[in-house]
Amino acid sequence: MADRTFLIVGASLAGVTAAQTLRDEGFAGRIVMLGDETMPPYERPGLSKGYLRGEQPAEQLLARPSEWYEQHDVDLRTATRVRRLDPSARTVMLDDGSAVAFDVALITTGATSRRLDVPGHDLPGVFDLRTVADADALRQAAARGGPAVVVGMGFIGAEVAASLRQMGLQVTVVETFGTALERAISADAGKVMEGVHRDHGVRMRFRETVEVFEGSGRVERVRTSGGASLGCAFAVVGIGVVPNADLWPLALAPDGGIPVDPTLETEIAGVFAAGDVASHLHPSFGRLRVEHYDNALRMGDTAARNMLGAGLVFDDPHWFWSEQYEERVEMAGVVPAGATSVLRGSYGSGSFCAFWLDREGVIRAATSIGWPRDVRRAMKLIQARARPAPERLADPETDLRTLR
Repeated sequence: MADRTFLIVGASLAGVTAAQTLRDEGFAGRIVMLGDETMPPYERPGLSKGYLRGEQPAEQLLARPSEWYEQHDVDLRTATRVRRLDPSARTVMLDDGSAVAFDVALITTGATSRRLDVPGHDLPGVFDLRTVADADALRQAAARGGPAVVVGMGFIGAEVAASLRQMGLQVTVVETFGTALERAISADAGKVMEGVHRDHGVRMRFRETVEVFEGSGRVERVRTSGGASLGCAFAVVGIGVVPNADLWPLALAPDGGIPVDPTLETEIAGVFAAGDVASHLHPSFGRLRVEHYDNALRMGDTAARNMLGAGLVFDDPHWFWSEQYEERVEMAGVVPAGATSVLRGSYGSGSFCAFWLDREGVIRAATSIGWPRDVRRAMKLIQARARPAPERLADPETDLRTLR
């Protein structure tokens, strides 16, 4: 394989993980990595937390030290945008009109923040948060003081709201759903985090949407569907992401991602996709697209091995976490429609682990707040499609590692 070119489109966590695995597995051919940002691949979780608050320098975000690429003979090209992929010529076309040929390719282009298409969304002072540059701009605005309006209370919105409060700013959240993190971790668990945010002084307006951002030359107010006029020094929009799939020449999946099979290969032989952009046919959960750090790591590793011909099925149960104030939220798996929950601890105490069973009693997901270890221990049960007895799941004295 020494004369072959493996192309990684997307200088991302999934991309650099794949490059590391390729070298670790002995691939001696050419590796080219193309990324549209000016920085080498970096880790994004800190952007809404330590980096935003000024506690973490940019160097600590890097997925690999800057010198790693030369040391491992990876041709990293930053500030390089790919326009499209040509499957017949096995090339990608760049914005400057040039082309890069490949034998095997991996697409790890990630996603872009979803824009809120309402009047005034382009006013200065209306931010989103996806890149280091976004975090830098938001931190500079926060340094000038609040109040701030955060639109959306999924993970990014909740983490930004927490960080801004920790920075001493007044924060009001506008959220379409009925509580914090409702779609991500369930309404009951979300109510727990809603209480945590209220205890830290966040004002929240649920079941409302933004109708307009107003201001003279810069955002000054946010008007909502509930009739509120919220004065602000700046606003942050966190309403999800859109996969960066413009280069893909074939049909996209219904979720907007590049469709891949259980081995992460696309319908174009020898072309794989991983990370936020990949719509994966999971053997347990069906087709889904996952936007979390751990998924990028694991997909990048598996994709690299399959680029070398391993033929591995990616059946990871998907684990993720979020840190807000002193609380840590963890979740694994995917909650199916019609699932029932089994609870350890209690929502009222703010310390619990909830397990989600499908109609056949198969454990499909677990969520915890203030309850360490059990989500990670549940992952093997989720992966094995186990049917543990509900009463044993509910018993805090039962070690999940003993269940089948």
